[in-house]
Amino acid sequence: MAEPAVVARFLDYLRGRRYSPRTVEAYGDDLRHLAELAGATALETLAPHDIRRALASLHARGQSAGSLARILSGWRAFYRHLAREGLVEANPCTGIRPPKGPKRLPHTLAPDTLAKLLDGVPDTPLASQDRAMFELMYSSGLRLAELVGLDLTSVDRASGEVRVLGKGSKERIVPVGSRALAALADWLAVRGAVAKDATALFVGARGARISPRVVQARLNALARRQGIDQHVHPHALRHSFASHVLQSSGDLRAVQEMLGHASLSTTQVYTHLDFQHLAKVYDQAHPRAKKK
Repeated sequence: MAEPAVVARFLDYLRGRRYSPRTVEAYGDDLRHLAELAGATALETLAPHDIRRALASLHARGQSAGSLARILSGWRAFYRHLAREGLVEANPCTGIRPPKGPKRLPHTLAPDTLAKLLDGVPDTPLASQDRAMFELMYSSGLRLAELVGLDLTSVDRASGEVRVLGKGSKERIVPVGSRALAALADWLAVRGAVAKDATALFVGARGARISPRVVQARLNALARRQGIDQHVHPHALRHSFASHVLQSSGDLRAVQEMLGHASLSTTQVYTHLDFQHLAKVYDQAHPRAKKK
């Protein structure tokens, strides 16, 4: 079915706010689902009971609780935009909650696994970009969209910091570790021979700014070469960064700032991972905890 005009304008608004292409695409998919479920009814006229019915339909199709929560969040943002434009009087998503599902902890990699992964990048000029990208993601907890959006001016090697444009165009500055800085220096030494984009820090095979899918494919290929039997995706590097820094420092506020989370409650999921680590140490070390 054709995309409603109000959806197209909302997506243009997101692009103007410099949302990543993947995020805009996800909003578009979610709103096209809503338009399909609404049928001939205009999206501007939907009421709360219509939203509940749409969620129930998606749930019946097998959508998980987590997916429904994300979809509802997108719908809520859409109607907030319509309210600012004066196209609706009230947000029909207000007060509606998705069904609760089991809370899944973020997928992290053990430090030894990460060392095996990152040290397994071939020692060639072209592969130096892969090492720089993956070291930087783990070193600074970057999202995939943040990584591919970096420019040459984003990293200050003298101060050891990277300037990141996160969700909602919010900027933050995050420290960069020595391993990542060394990998970046190796990549920048050969970047001029392959790059055609004058600003992008990381580039694809044709010299233009690298795409998220290429980063994913290269990380997956590296994990397979290294014989890692876990699913390794770019966000696992970010999760591992947060978990490992929290385990070492215990400073939840600092981790929140480095990740760019608007709410501390989002960061608190890593305290569960930290507790699992502590519980394992306890079980192995305490005389009264050891199994007979």
